[in-house]
Amino acid sequence: MLIQPLPAFNDNYLWLAHDGKNAVVVDPGDAQPVLAALQAQQLTLQAIVLTHHHGDHTGGVAALRQATQCRVLGPAQEKLPEPVERVHAGQRIALLGTDWQVLAVPGHTAGHIAWYAPDLVAGGALFCGDTLFSGGCGRLFEGTAAQMHASLQQLAALPASTQVFCAHEYTLSNLRFALTVEPDNAVLQQYQHWCQQQRDRGLPTLPSTMAQELAINPFLRCNVPTVQRSAVTFDPTTAPTPEATLATLRAWKNVFA
Repeated sequence: MLIQPLPAFNDNYLWLAHDGKNAVVVDPGDAQPVLAALQAQQLTLQAIVLTHHHGDHTGGVAALRQATQCRVLGPAQEKLPEPVERVHAGQRIALLGTDWQVLAVPGHTAGHIAWYAPDLVAGGALFCGDTLFSGGCGRLFEGTAAQMHASLQQLAALPASTQVFCAHEYTLSNLRFALTVEPDNAVLQQYQHWCQQQRDRGLPTLPSTMAQELAINPFLRCNVPTVQRSAVTFDPTTAPTPEATLATLRAWKNVFA
């Protein structure tokens, strides 16, 4: 099985998973890169799967549905381009001959979901939309810091080998912030160097892995004393809890230059 990044807009990735014949696309904000890839590789689009309602994740749905007559599956609680097969946390959907599990991960939006396919590729695949980024997490547009913390902890509990297919190429920006939070994190320093090399070559920094994110992502490390102390330097009123630390980190990241 192959999973290809289809770049769109300034920094989106539309992830195309396929077995050489049938394909599934995740969060197609733009139809044209998907249609071009399908034609070039002679693939049949079996399904579109969505994580949340934002237009840069759903804008290509109508055109793709019209062109391919594929299924469209998305979160039960989000406003999406109809018709959509609505899915709920805990459901398992058979796509490309393997199970895709639905995880509820509110925070960025109220009804945000992630798709976890443990047997799709080696290590398993997580399509997390705008909940988890490499080195970061999504803004809290509709949810709370407590919700985002719980969502991220749910993802962190997946196997360390899980490949993390984030929806945006935000990595270098996120790592600049992460190094401000943990300047002495040697793993983070090495990862930033590798990611910079990737971008200098015009290559994606993604997918990451859950093991990598647990080692470098401050939003997954809110129980680490050094991360908590850094949060307090930004906001001295921050309570020494993971939830409060995440809230402060997210507020700090929102204004980080």
